[in-house]
Amino acid sequence: GPRGCRGGGTEPDAAWLAAGRQGPMRWSSAAEASAVNINEKVSREKILTLESMNPQVKAVEYAVRGPIVLKAGEIEKELRKGIKKPFTEVIKANIGDAHAMGQRPITFLRQVVALCTYPNLLDSPSFPEDAKNRARRILQGCGGNSLGSYSASQGINCIREDVASYIERRDGGVPADPDNIYLTTGASDGIATILKILISGGGKSRTGVMIPIPQYPLYSAAISELDAIQVNYYLDEENCWALDVNELRRSLNEAKAYCNPKVLCIINPGNPTGQVQNRKCIEDVIHFAWEEKLFLLADEVYQDNVYSEGCQFHSFKKILYEMGPEYYNNVELASFHSTSKGYMGECGYRGGYMEVINLHPEIKGQLVKLLSVRLCPPVSGQAAMDIVVNPPIPGEESYSQFIKEKESVLNNLAQKAKLTEDMFNKVPGMHCNPLQGAMYAFPRIFIPSKAIEEAKAHKMAPDMFYCMKLLEETGICVVPGSGFGQREGTYHFRMTILPPVEKLKILLEKVKDFHIKFLERYA
Repeated sequence: GPRGCRGGGTEPDAAWLAAGRQGPMRWSSAAEASAVNINEKVSREKILTLESMNPQVKAVEYAVRGPIVLKAGEIEKELRKGIKKPFTEVIKANIGDAHAMGQRPITFLRQVVALCTYPNLLDSPSFPEDAKNRARRILQGCGGNSLGSYSASQGINCIREDVASYIERRDGGVPADPDNIYLTTGASDGIATILKILISGGGKSRTGVMIPIPQYPLYSAAISELDAIQVNYYLDEENCWALDVNELRRSLNEAKAYCNPKVLCIINPGNPTGQVQNRKCIEDVIHFAWEEKLFLLADEVYQDNVYSEGCQFHSFKKILYEMGPEYYNNVELASFHSTSKGYMGECGYRGGYMEVINLHPEIKGQLVKLLSVRLCPPVSGQAAMDIVVNPPIPGEESYSQFIKEKESVLNNLAQKAKLTEDMFNKVPGMHCNPLQGAMYAFPRIFIPSKAIEEAKAHKMAPDMFYCMKLLEETGICVVPGSGFGQREGTYHFRMTILPPVEKLKILLEKVKDFHIKFLERYA
């Protein structure tokens, strides 16, 4: 052991010997003294307090797991104790957690991960050959053929190759380089890492990060934690939450007065707003980023979740390529995907990837260095990501079951998106834009002035007050729009459309009844 560390080596430490016989004696008498004091609560000032803690961490807010969810947890405990409520269960429609809401896992994905986790199953006749082939390939990429070994910081090579092939297929042949692919711990980790490396400067030259309002609160949280400057641009609710370049320009020009805006974040399909951007809109955004020298972040984790007729997912990477070399060779773009959403809903595996193009070669080394401090993303999550990008293909034995399961999940979500939109739009004092994609409704709600006054008396945002009342009276847990950001004087909430159809219908009925009563009560 290191010298001077008691119990480390066999030789007594010189300083300890010099303390002579007193050493152990002093300690034992101190121990006796503390034994006497054990019942008298003499507590010192804590080192870590709200005043002394990292102020950036204190500033972080994350609404989808915020105060409303803590309250829901308390109510659940009370129900378990048998305390009577006007409902029998809490329905958590606050977070896009598909399996928790009853969605079934995709069989093929679980088979491959099971085979990777317990390779003895490779001899079992109850697993299909195509699943075994993928598991063998993944295991060959693992140190010691085990999912339990660290991988390269950037992720397992063969999986990054599969991601690159997937991107090429998805984008109609646009080339993708495995070397630009980084496997991540869910998309969140990739987004936070890219933001971390981008943020610099002090005072008016501090990095500004442009984010859509409403936004997914990961962005505002990461920006707070990194002490960067949040620059809001507003989506157009009157126009189905469309992104307008004039609004980007307004936002950028105002921000230049107090920071150095150099990052533009796009969420497509939108969270919480569910809009799917058309090609023209994406071209405009790319041109704007090129013109204004902005680093683009494209959060595309809902790329499989597109429901509306006439809507189609276009990746930023593909459109960038089609706009020609002037753009394609210059615009710096990081795109993100995940195992958590889509038809897979595998949130718990924390699998994801990012593709980063046009990075300065020296920055690539810096990015790998930053990632290597965390060693690597969970290898089981990397395996799950592989199945998302390398699913069964026509002619393989698992194909028909895979396609049936995938389409069942997506058709089901499309049905629920329509049901939710229609239902909310029948409620007086509520308006919901079409849910073109993703897995949330973000209806606008009218809150009477009396309720707004009462909310202020409770030091609450009006929509937080509304959501608390909804939770206390119906057991339904949704997230207030104030957690995502919204135009001054408008109120919303975000609700997932993940519960099974029958349960969702009951949930929507309850929300409707609550809303009508709420309007009457505060009229």
